Amino acid sequence: MTFSILSHDPRDGSIGLASQSHFFGVGSVVGTAEAGVGAVVSQAFANTDWPPAALAALRAGRTPRDIVDELVQGDPWSAYRQLAVMDATGRHATFTGGRCVPRTGTATGPGVVAVGNMLAGSEVCAAMVAAYDASPGPAERRLAGALAAGERAGGDARGSQSAYLRVVGGARTDRPWREVRTDIRVDDAPDPIGELARLLPIQNGFRSVGAALFTPGVVIGAPGDLDPGTDPAEFVDRLTDAVRALGDNREAALWRAVILLRSSAPDRGRDRDSGRDRDRERERGRRELAELLADRPSLGPFVRALADVGILTTADVPDGPG
Repeated sequence: MTFSILSHDPRDGSIGLASQSHFFGVGSVVGTAEAGVGAVVSQAFANTDWPPAALAALRAGRTPRDIVDELVQGDPWSAYRQLAVMDATGRHATFTGGRCVPRTGTATGPGVVAVGNMLAGSEVCAAMVAAYDASPGPAERRLAGALAAGERAGGDARGSQSAYLRVVGGARTDRPWREVRTDIRVDDAPDPIGELARLLPIQNGFRSVGAALFTPGVVIGAPGDLDPGTDPAEFVDRLTDAVRALGDNREAALWRAVILLRSSAPDRGRDRDSGRDRDRERERGRRELAELLADRPSLGPFVRALADVGILTTADVPDGPG
């Protein structure tokens, strides 16, 4: 009831998976990926125990082929299931049970494998791999494009309902949740793959917002709390890209103005050896904040509250917002 693609990008070690199904919330069922470990999908009449078991075995150093064989042999209902396992180097193994509803498919390439069942055509998996291979972009974009190609080739015989895209980094750490680059779930939509593609740049924009909000000294704490090796201008640049990505959503614009005001404050305790003109940046921050409040007066009380908790100063807040 699903078609999926797993990938390993040797350029940065990232591991990803993407799935589409005529089933509610495929992302909560089909599988997952863990940084520096690998990715797993279980589909058709899925065994939801398989993905966590396979990831545990990958962490222990087992090969994808051994893992697939062991899981299949240990499940009396494996004939109705489909499984794909990929490790952190791109090695992969698959299984399609003889009682999976046709059409089923598998296609592979260097560091990529696609699997599907209940498909409208035999070309779906090959189309996904071909689209992934032909794309020069980052893994997120390549995987989203691969799903779209699978849908154009016929997709799920029953239609479309949900989609899932997850990409993690290549570094294995004791905090893998910090290595998640993309995790988007479209649980129910007329065009889930199109919705996933729409959400991807929005998520990337909010990752830039989150980086600013959660780095001490950039927005929270005192300006002097910022690590000496971190330049606030880097966050301003990222948020400038996010402003374009988010369109009418003004979240990135708000925090860009806040950072400009904070990073140009006289007490931020930094030398001016970067050559940046603090007065000019401060004026830019005040101007951008005033323009934002003129466009969204309802933000006025919130901006004043930022001054109340010390994120801004009262001098930073334009007169009469909201």
